[in-house]
Amino acid sequence: MDEIAGLLDGPRAHGAFLLRCVLEPPFAVRIEDEAPLTVVVVTRGATALCPAGQPGATYPAGPGDVIVVRGPEPYTVTDAGRDAPVQAVIGPDQGCWSPPGTARPPHELGVRSWGHAPDAATSMLVGTYPVGGEVGARLVRSLPEVTVLSPDDLGGASTGPLVGLLDAELDRDGAGQDVVLDRALDLLLATVLRAWFAGPAAPSAARARQDPAIGAALRAMEAEPGRGWTVAGLARGAGLSRAAFARRFADRVGEPPMAWLTDLRLSLAADLLRGTDLTVATIADRVGYASPFALSTAFLRERGVRPTALRAM
Repeated sequence: MDEIAGLLDGPRAHGAFLLRCVLEPPFAVRIEDEAPLTVVVVTRGATALCPAGQPGATYPAGPGDVIVVRGPEPYTVTDAGRDAPVQAVIGPDQGCWSPPGTARPPHELGVRSWGHAPDAATSMLVGTYPVGGEVGARLVRSLPEVTVLSPDDLGGASTGPLVGLLDAELDRDGAGQDVVLDRALDLLLATVLRAWFAGPAAPSAARARQDPAIGAALRAMEAEPGRGWTVAGLARGAGLSRAAFARRFADRVGEPPMAWLTDLRLSLAADLLRGTDLTVATIADRVGYASPFALSTAFLRERGVRPTALRAM
C-alpha cells in the first residue's frame, strides 16, 4: 500500500472535521486544535498563516490557494500579520472561545459555518484529519510544517468542482451528511496530495519517487513488504551497483534502504495489530519477519514497545 492510500484508508475516513470560515478584516484566529493534518482552501479574499514554531514566518494565500498544515503545533490565521489581536482561539475537539473584551468575536453562522458574516470578505474551507494509521502517519511526518500551494503548484489539477461540492454540502444537514463530507474531503485531499507530489513544488520525500531507479524500488517494497529484500537485489533491479544505489537512495530519501524498509514494515504491522485480529505470527510473516520473536525484537528496538503491548493500547 502506498502512503497516500494508507493515509486515506481506515479510521481517518470517519470523523474528519470540516468548517467554512468567513471572516471580515481585520481578523486573527489562533488554532490550537492539535490536528495532525489540516487542509485549508481559500475561496474568497486573502489570508496568511503564521506558525508558532517559526518565529517571524508568514505564509500568505489568496483565492484558489490550498494550505496544507502538519500538526500538532499551533498557528494563527490572520489578514494583517503576526501582531494582529487574536479574536478567537480554537482548541482541541474544535472548542472555541474569545479573549475577554474582544471586539467583533466570530460566532456560529449555521450548521458548519463560523465567522463574522456570510458575505464577509474572506472565506475559507477548513478540513482537519485525525490520522489514525501508521502508514498514513509516515506520509504526514514527511511533509513540511506549512505549505501553500497555488493552482500552478498543483500542476493544473482542478480542485474547483470538489471545493464547490464541499461548499454546497456544508449548508445541508440531512441523514448521512457526515459520511458525504468525509468522502468528499477524502477526494479533495487525495487530489491535492497527488498533484502536489507530482508537481514542481513536491516535498523532498515525494521527489524521490520521481527518480526512476529509486521510485521503482520504493514502489516494489510497498507492493511486497514481506519479500526478502536486500540492497544488492534492489540495486540490480535499478541497474546500479550496490554502492551507487545505496548512496542515491539515502540522498533522495534521507535514510538507507533497509532503515526505510524496516519503518515501513513496522508501520504496516502496527496498523494490522490495531485494526485486525490476526495473530502476531501471521502479521510477522506478512510484513517480512521470520518469526513473532523477530518482529517483537524489531518493535522493541525501534518503537520501544512489544507488539502485544501495542495491541493492548
